[in-house]
Amino acid sequence: MTVVDKRMVVKAVAHEQRSALLEEISRHESAAQAAAHDGDLAESARSILQMLDCERRVGGLGPQVLQLIKPRA
Repeated sequence: MTVVDKRMVVKAVAHEQRSALLEEISRHESAAQAAAHDGDLAESARSILQMLDCERRVGGLGPQVLQLIKPRA
């Protein structure tokens, strides 16, 4: 596998993970709104914390410094 192939695989995996996390964020946001509407503030707070955790993980996706350094031949 060439360096270009590896980069494409890394980008594809990161894109899939990002999409999954964005869907999870949406679910947690809906759950938090529903729980708050029902008056269950503890459940709403839990959903918000889970949503924030997903947002943190989305921010960590993508190329990392070590992936940007070209290997020496």
